[in-house]
Amino acid sequence: MDLYIKGKLPKDFVGVAIVGSRNMTARGEKLAYEYAFELAKKGVVIVSGLARGIDTVAHTAALDAGGKTIAVLGSGIDVIYPLQNKDLAERICQNGALISPYPQGTPPSAENFKPRNGIIVDFSAAILIIEGQRQSGTINTANWAADKGREVFVIPGSPATDYLIENGTSIANSPQDIIDYLDGLNNC
Repeated sequence: MDLYIKGKLPKDFVGVAIVGSRNMTARGEKLAYEYAFELAKKGVVIVSGLARGIDTVAHTAALDAGGKTIAVLGSGIDVIYPLQNKDLAERICQNGALISPYPQGTPPSAENFKPRNGIIVDFSAAILIIEGQRQSGTINTANWAADKGREVFVIPGSPATDYLIENGTSIANSPQDIIDYLDGLNNC
């Protein structure tokens, strides 16, 4: 699969995907910011999908921490969706990259987002799900992660994350839980 890139992919990076609801709660917003900020401060590249909600917060926190972030789009790299994230997309290009499997000019469409979630997983050593609904793109991302052998972490307290916990997914009580997991990968 060809990937279109705007910006610069970091070299030899460790990425963690942070995903969740577009219609986030105040709690979800706070947690997404805290986790993304702390992970980015430790040199982890934050990967997400530039959607409104949790994705937007995760990208913003990574940049605020002086870190790098990668946004995987469900449209061409020249078609920023949602449009309200145009300035954020420009900031990302200065400290990371926009990536898309779709040629320039491709508009966002529902069928583009599930494959986009798989690419988010491809660029990540682990996935953190902040919150979401039981039937959602968040669960789709968790399924991609399971299929590709990536560790999924969740924060309890939403229908999606509680469902995943019932099915054996790891709980992240703090950003340090994810750092410890990544350190374990590096020691193998």
